[in-house]
Amino acid sequence: MSYLIKPAGYKALLNLSQTEMGIKKIKDFFQQNLSSELRLRRVTAPLFVLKGMGINDDLNGTERAVTFPIKDLNDAKAEIVHSLAKWKRLTLADYQIEQGYGIYTDMNAIRSDEELGNLHSLYVDQWDWERVMGPEERNIEFLKEIVRRIYAAMVRTEYLVYEMFPQIRPTLPQQIHFIHSEDLLQKYPTFTPKEREDAIAKEYGAVFIIGIGCQLSNGEKHDGRAPDYDDWSTVAENGQVGLNGDLLVWDGVLNRSLELSSMGIRVNEEALLRQLKACNAEEKKQLYFHKRLLNGELPLSIGGGIGQSRLCMFYLRKAHIGEIQASIWPEEMRQEARAAGMYLI
Repeated sequence: MSYLIKPAGYKALLNLSQTEMGIKKIKDFFQQNLSSELRLRRVTAPLFVLKGMGINDDLNGTERAVTFPIKDLNDAKAEIVHSLAKWKRLTLADYQIEQGYGIYTDMNAIRSDEELGNLHSLYVDQWDWERVMGPEERNIEFLKEIVRRIYAAMVRTEYLVYEMFPQIRPTLPQQIHFIHSEDLLQKYPTFTPKEREDAIAKEYGAVFIIGIGCQLSNGEKHDGRAPDYDDWSTVAENGQVGLNGDLLVWDGVLNRSLELSSMGIRVNEEALLRQLKACNAEEKKQLYFHKRLLNGELPLSIGGGIGQSRLCMFYLRKAHIGEIQASIWPEEMRQEARAAGMYLI
């Protein structure tokens, strides 16, 4: 079911030509900075993978992948990727990337089950990245250090936008705030997870919520995570559970939090078995990706995705992701959006 937020008095700060110029400048500049900060080399990524190999991302486990038969493979089924979380780790192994270095790529996906709106489209474009790490780095402090490096690239990019378009004033704080999802629950015990995200993002401007997928003290999860890429069940030295999280900023146009990145330290053999069991998905141990991981053929890694259109939407102060990317929208939404000052591509 689609849902449209119509900010009162919204007027785009940039025309269509300026918007396209801004999109290109942001994408070029940010990916160069991301590559430098994390020591990543660019690689070519697939748009689709074979079904049944465990390579595609299951997201929350309920979204259906777009599937089609391949004539020259006896109608074997291929799936449009949801993301490249597991493909990247296979690539690290195949390319023999050393510890402290990694890869990034342009990931283009189709998510046909998305609820369309200001932030969600059928078309997903993001920078997917993955970096080899050592066993001594599997801790919260290393996760935070990587987050700070990514956030530094975000702050620099926002200043670039201001240099191009002085009418767009920087709003990101210089430092990002960290909080665990359990501490966030205790801070706002009567709020829903989305309300908690809005409250903390508005208070700090930019926040990284640790522990996405682990069960909280109220018996619920802050949000769902598949069991076979992020490690959300390992207990850290400080007693907190989870080595992953989401990066959110406060969007003053929509007056709500905006998730720009999801990332985490990936499962090792022990965490994979534990999380598959917790999710009643132990049959996945027989799939190609999972076998290679359990056989010790894949490096320890940290990785994530950063939404390209969302990042541009935030920097250019747009109210709808359709002002950044070309996609399909309900005609009623197009008409309502245009009446509210949002011109969907």
